[in-house]
This record gives sequence, C-alpha cells and structure tokens, in this order.
Amino acid sequence: MRTWAPRGETPVLQYHFNRNQLSVIADISFRRFYFRLFAGAIKSPQIIEFLHALGRQIRRPLLVIWDGLAAHRSAMVREYLEALNGAIQIEQLPGYAPELNPTEYIWGHLKHHELANHCAGNFADLTRSARNRLRSMQRRPTLIRAFWQQAQLAL
Repeated sequence: MRTWAPRGETPVLQYHFNRNQLSVIADISFRRFYFRLFAGAIKSPQIIEFLHALGRQIRRPLLVIWDGLAAHRSAMVREYLEALNGAIQIEQLPGYAPELNPTEYIWGHLKHHELANHCAGNFADLTRSARNRLRSMQRRPTLIRAFWQQAQLAL
C-alpha cells in the first residue's frame, strides 16, 4: 500500500474525536427493510418514534423480533406497546445471538462494503452518505434475501 509518508515511516493520521455519534435503527421484512438515523445513542424515545413510524407505514399488525438492548426492555417502551393493544407484538432473540439477527447483516454490509472507504468530512456528510447507501440497499431484493440467509432464517 502506498502513502504520502516518507519511506520507512508509518503515516500518522490526525483526527479529532468529538463524540458525535450517528446511530441507526432498522426493521427488516422478507421484502424490504426500514430504517431511521438518529444523532446520538438509541434510547427509549427513539425506539418509540421508530415503532410509531413503522406502524404508520406498514398499517398492519406487526411482530417485531429484537435483541437484548436495554432500551427495548424499558418501562417507557413497554407502556407504549401496551397502549397499542396488540398492534405490535414483541418477541425476544436469545440472550446473545447476533448471528440470528438479520439486521446485524445490514450493519455489516453497510460498514464493510457501502461505506468501507468513505471518509466523511463532517457529521452532516456522514449522515447523508449513510442515508443514501441505506436507501440504495433497500432497493436490492437479492441483498435483503442474503441478510435472511446469513441469519439462517430464510424461507
């Protein structure tokens, strides 16, 4: 690999970390996936906002299978789900089984293929790039099927 560092010297990249964090939440069906980007960490209010938007978009009873994120089990989320009178049913994945979660493969593909060599100039650029790449991935049914197959949950 070539760099602009003097021969024999390891290049040093200067980067100032400022704790800006971009988080993504997603839900995957057999035909497509839905996502939402948030600045900062995913907490109960963001989960409720996502579930509300998901319910408005799909407009049918939903079965959501999710992992053990603490915010999934919060009182706020539990109260929201109870208020929906069964419109959204929840099932929990086993304790630590990311390999069974097809959304984990969305993140892996996004990080290792779609955004692999992208060096964002700022937070807005990262957000825009992530959103565009995720939208592109949404339009690829073979990719979505592959996420299910990797999780060994394909039909």
